[in-house]
Amino acid sequence: MNETPKGLRLHIGLYGRRNVGKSSLLNALTGQQVAIVSQTPGTTTDPVEKTLELAPLGPVVFIDTAGIDDEGALGEQRKERALKVLDRTDIALLVAGPEAWGEYEAGLAALMGERKIPFAVVFNKDDLSAPPPDALAALENAGIRTVSASAALGRGLGRIKEVLAELTPEDWFAEPRLLGDLLPAGELAVLVVPIDLGAPKGRLILPQVQSIRDILDSDASCMVVKERELRDALARLNRKPRIVICDSQVVLKTAGDTPPDVLLTTFSILMARFKGDLVSLARGVAAIEALRPGDKVLIAEACTHHPLADDIGRVKIPRWLRQYAGGDLQITNQAGKDFPEDLTPYALVVHCAACVANRRQMLTRIYRAQSQGVPMTNYGLAISYVQGVLPRVLDPFPAARAAYCEARAQAMGKAAPGC
Repeated sequence: MNETPKGLRLHIGLYGRRNVGKSSLLNALTGQQVAIVSQTPGTTTDPVEKTLELAPLGPVVFIDTAGIDDEGALGEQRKERALKVLDRTDIALLVAGPEAWGEYEAGLAALMGERKIPFAVVFNKDDLSAPPPDALAALENAGIRTVSASAALGRGLGRIKEVLAELTPEDWFAEPRLLGDLLPAGELAVLVVPIDLGAPKGRLILPQVQSIRDILDSDASCMVVKERELRDALARLNRKPRIVICDSQVVLKTAGDTPPDVLLTTFSILMARFKGDLVSLARGVAAIEALRPGDKVLIAEACTHHPLADDIGRVKIPRWLRQYAGGDLQITNQAGKDFPEDLTPYALVVHCAACVANRRQMLTRIYRAQSQGVPMTNYGLAISYVQGVLPRVLDPFPAARAAYCEARAQAMGKAAPGC
């Protein structure tokens, strides 16, 4: 992989009414004809994405959206898709015409404020007319940054980039770590990587690649083995590894082959911490204990892929959950960028590792579940739970293990085994 995955890029959304120049601004900022530009209102229908390196932010994704004032039945669908992009927007540009500040702009600003999305207002087309002084003063008094620009003339682009840097959270500039804090320099990690139908031909899956890179960035070493080779590989070492990390589907065998004094976890659990909130997801997994036949369970994936013969989200996890519940469950599968607004029908949400999603998108989904009182967990935690090894694989994360133990004790009405 030569490029930073989308899920690790800062997502910058462009929002506003039709024909205020969002697409022209995107083209000007990227220096490329990314989006179709026309004087006809409503040219942008579906969100348009462009990945690039933007100094000083580094790898970013710009997302151009449809006009928030779109009309008609199709217009409502376009507006709905535009607002869904907020779920994965890290920072936003609210684009307005030079003389246009009204209910649409105020509504978008309020929505971004509610979601705590840092944003700035760009008054585009200032070559045609100056921004309204009253609107400028009101926004600045509210602490909202404003920029006057002209995408057509290339004016104000430098200031927009400066404002984007000012809006970007401090922790974005710190290099994200997947497992470096668990692996001191000079230590060894053993990665257990099954080669099955889910493994892309000639490649490893993204969490495995990212783990290897993070290990190297930590000045540590790694050994990569298949699950059948782990016991023999450990026996050949002259000292024990610091940690063993495995694919969730082989966690039971890996736990049996890994010495109890060696840390153990799964790639999916690492991703739960890296992309979301591991403590919340560990607390949510205890809801499996309360599943009963007939309950509804949502299994959600951030990406779309062709289902395999023994697909993890459509076959294996449903089978394990039904076995644990002691009867049939009503399983719903959801894939891609769409995620249900109403989660209340579900007794549990089980999410994938979110390899291709950015952290804000995953945190938004977690928050939505929490706000509706619906427990949510992820693939790795759920699989480890039904396999009976969850406390073992949460040992590297004391806060997450404590949250799980507390939640399970409440679900069982007594102290949870292994806690």
